[in-house]
Amino acid sequence: MTVRHTRRAFLSAATMMAAALAATACGSPQDTASGGGDSAAPVKVGLVYSQSGALASYGKQYIEGFKAGLDHATKGTGKVGDRKIELTEVDDAGDPAKAVSAAKDLIGKGAKIIAGSTASGVALQVAPIAAQNKVLFISGPAATDAITGANKYTFRSGRQSYQDVVTAKSFIGDPAGKKVVVFAQDGAFGDANEAAVKAVIGGAGASVSSVRAPASATEFTPFASQIKAAKPDLLFVAWAGTTAPAMWQTLDQQGVLSSTTVVTGLDIRASWPTFGAAGSKISFLSHYFDGASDTEAAKAAKAKIPGGTIDLFHPDGFAAAQMVVRAVQEGGDDVEKMVKALEGWTFDGVKGSMTIRAGDHALLQPMYQAKLSGSGTAFTAAAQKSLTGDETAPPVTQMKG
Repeated sequence: MTVRHTRRAFLSAATMMAAALAATACGSPQDTASGGGDSAAPVKVGLVYSQSGALASYGKQYIEGFKAGLDHATKGTGKVGDRKIELTEVDDAGDPAKAVSAAKDLIGKGAKIIAGSTASGVALQVAPIAAQNKVLFISGPAATDAITGANKYTFRSGRQSYQDVVTAKSFIGDPAGKKVVVFAQDGAFGDANEAAVKAVIGGAGASVSSVRAPASATEFTPFASQIKAAKPDLLFVAWAGTTAPAMWQTLDQQGVLSSTTVVTGLDIRASWPTFGAAGSKISFLSHYFDGASDTEAAKAAKAKIPGGTIDLFHPDGFAAAQMVVRAVQEGGDDVEKMVKALEGWTFDGVKGSMTIRAGDHALLQPMYQAKLSGSGTAFTAAAQKSLTGDETAPPVTQMKG
């Protein structure tokens, strides 16, 4: 996608959906900041995320959202009861080895909670460390489906790739008998996106094929011709990199955008100008954009986030802070109690009602269909439809550890 799903590429989703969800417990994290445990010692929380590297912009949004969420969940005190939430931030630069080293160091210094993981590759390496050391791990923007059900100590505060693809599927209604084409770059990124669309949309009855282009391609007319000849009901575009503006311009000029429904993911606001004149002709699946919701948590986030504009990954940080406060409220220093407190918990996040599914720790949450209007640097986004957490729920995954 022009969406920067390059490092958080869609993984193949399971093909069987379980019907029953675990029972949930309702409440907001700021309701009872009583603080589990007798000690007034600080609660040490390690935040390991990308402050530098390719995903630094994502990490910046995550930490801004986290601090806004902590302020909201603790009513401005930064405390749970008499206990201060003591944050230690470490830059993993998107490197799994650095993240693992940082997590181990923080755990050795007494942290019972680790949060962050901007990149999927990082999250997949930190999750086993949490299980080995029996500490709570709350992954952040990392979208890989494999984090769900990774182990009993691992949770997530953002969405996962399956929820993205289900949102894309919603643009064509019942997929049975529909033709879907995936336009993607050659390589692992394109492979993963194609596999996910085949599993999720193809698994629902659509015929899925692909048009693939070399990552080095700069001339896109031949590929546009192939797409038009296929006459798809839905074109799913998975593209990343500096050639995106030329790619979108060609699809627009060759009439692809006017001949079918074209869906891709809506990335952070800074990426929107890459769509050019094509921007208003594309249908977007969206995790979040400013104005997508009007919840109390969204209002609180806007009041605290620098600039007052909520971007793609601010909600992930905000939800992580809410989860940290909930865990400490109910569990004190007992990680097993923290886990139990989060499992099945329903809370009001920036996006709306969020539920942590008890069986595999999937985070059920709203997702959005969106459209852009305007042009260039003046694009604005509007929600065309909101999908509920139940409508975008991923298949139940067996807990691995």
